[in-house]
Amino acid sequence: MTMTETTTAWRLRGKGYEFCNCQPGCTCNFSGFPTSPDGSCKAAVANRIIEGHCGDIDLSGIDAVAILNWPKAIHDGDGKAIFVVPPEVSEEQLGCMAQIFTGQLGGLPWSILGTTFEIAGVVRAPVEIQDDGIHSGFSIPGVGSAHGDTLKNPVTGEEHLVAIDLDTGFIWKRGECGQGSFEVEAEGVHLKFEDSNWIFYEFDWTNQS
Repeated sequence: MTMTETTTAWRLRGKGYEFCNCQPGCTCNFSGFPTSPDGSCKAAVANRIIEGHCGDIDLSGIDAVAILNWPKAIHDGDGKAIFVVPPEVSEEQLGCMAQIFTGQLGGLPWSILGTTFEIAGVVRAPVEIQDDGIHSGFSIPGVGSAHGDTLKNPVTGEEHLVAIDLDTGFIWKRGECGQGSFEVEAEGVHLKFEDSNWIFYEFDWTNQS
């Protein structure tokens, strides 16, 4: 029997707000290795689940943030992850999300990403997403915030709109790219970067074929 026949079926559809310490565009999408000064991958990624379920558990309407800290490239592993979820998310919903995001139920992208980090903690705090396309961001009381903007034409200073299409992308297929700044701190992990990579995307993830 296949995994999809023996595990709980899940699907998440929504929007992603990805901030990391790479240069804008994030070369991990092309060559697999970060362009950060120290070769690390440090990120704060918000997900707005517009429609989602895990078995019979409804996950629609949940906003959550992952604070991610890998010492090298993501595929080299040894990372730490802290997840931030609003207080109103039930323990049952949280349990489902934990299984999905650690890859226990299979399905891309988490069947890959979930093997590269350990959970360093879960924080209960309101997640406020400012959803405005390439100008989006988020704020979390007591944890931090992030804000994205467009790239700028180096000569005129005008907005420089850029998108990346990844035919074989397993996190997203099309990402709107800009520059963003973020600072977050939780469970002993403090990340602060300015004018680094920021990508806005839509996702449709599932463990069903």
